[in-house]
Amino acid sequence: MRTAETLLRVLPMALCVAALVIMLKDSQTNDYGSLSYSDLGAFRYLVHASGVCAGYSLLSAVVAAVPRPSTMSRAWAFFLLDQLLTYIILAAGAISTEVVYLAYKGDTSITWSRTCGSFGGFCRKATTSIAITFVVTLCYAALSLISSYRLFSKYDAPVAYSNKGIEVTTFTS
Repeated sequence: MRTAETLLRVLPMALCVAALVIMLKDSQTNDYGSLSYSDLGAFRYLVHASGVCAGYSLLSAVVAAVPRPSTMSRAWAFFLLDQLLTYIILAAGAISTEVVYLAYKGDTSITWSRTCGSFGGFCRKATTSIAITFVVTLCYAALSLISSYRLFSKYDAPVAYSNKGIEVTTFTS
């Protein structure tokens, strides 16, 4: 199980690096001008999110690979960080998808023209990077399920009672 989890933690790192490199090299110049990933805030966010996720994937794979007894704090850390990174990379993919959709279709109500007709290579690379990002999201969703199962199957939820007989959740270490 440890080997499978470690490999599942390494896979998003490789995919994030691939998405990051594709997006970093995504620029095109033609008669209409030039377009680069850095011109669009959503793509800059995707690059940063991919970098953070790749770093976390490497670090978490190293920690998961080292045979140590599981502690509650370690289980909570994996659970919370896996959840956080899942939502970060999902948000990056979602907002970038919206920008690419507008680049392909345009929106006449806000005078956003179809730019993919003129910058087709740029749009294809961006679409590839976004598709890889959604595969990363699936990997992180699986990791989130694994870490939540580990946490909640091994440790009971901390429950205490207040002096009024009301059940109150407390966290102790």
